[in-house]
Amino acid sequence: MTFAPVQAVTKALAVLAAVNQGGLVTVREIHSRTGIPKPTVVRFLQTLIAAGYVNQDEKTRGYHVTSAIANLSSGFHGAPKVIEVARSFADKLTKEILWPCAICTLDIDAVVINYSTIPDSPISPFHASLGRRLSLGGRALGRAYVCFCPPEEQRILRDVMRASQDPENNQMSEGTFERMVTRTRAKGFAERNPELEPKSSGTIAFPIRSGERVLATFGVTYFRSALRGNQNRKAIIEALRENVAAIEAQLQAS
Repeated sequence: MTFAPVQAVTKALAVLAAVNQGGLVTVREIHSRTGIPKPTVVRFLQTLIAAGYVNQDEKTRGYHVTSAIANLSSGFHGAPKVIEVARSFADKLTKEILWPCAICTLDIDAVVINYSTIPDSPISPFHASLGRRLSLGGRALGRAYVCFCPPEEQRILRDVMRASQDPENNQMSEGTFERMVTRTRAKGFAERNPELEPKSSGTIAFPIRSGERVLATFGVTYFRSALRGNQNRKAIIEALRENVAAIEAQLQAS
């Protein structure tokens, strides 16, 4: 005996899938992806929030999935949990140093920005960055992943970079890649390739790890001209290092 699909259930799942596709999405974006009327989208979102699968960001009013999504998928790798824990540290750090923070997770040949404090920063070099993909080869937040992940994963990602359509990945020679990894690991953090635009700004990024595995990357972007003194740069590096250590400790304890 068969029954017709329950339309409310299929639409609610479509809304959840749309939220799960991006780091932070709006009602307008969900409507565009699903074709479901906006008032109906809002009702489903409120239901998913009540069920614990979705949260609403208070500042941007966008929506994102919670770690409860793991209950629905054996393929869940912990990224939403990392973002949930790290976002409060990013908010606090931006209040202290004013520069914007970003938290990224791996997306094939790049990392994608899942959370950003640009709305809280009065001196951000960028107007918006959520959902932006950053190459593994050229961008600090991407380098912080590929340079610190385990060797076997790094070899796989190097193959992915060679096949990538992004010239920041596929034009990097073996020698350049090896030097990048060696220098980055020696410093303990990653920086954007200074030859890439915009040259007026820079980014410093650290990996957030669980054992050898990199769960996400955490970085600060700044105007180069504003950090003339080496002391200011060191302060950002140490603040990032301390926050990442605290995030890792909280993840381990949870």
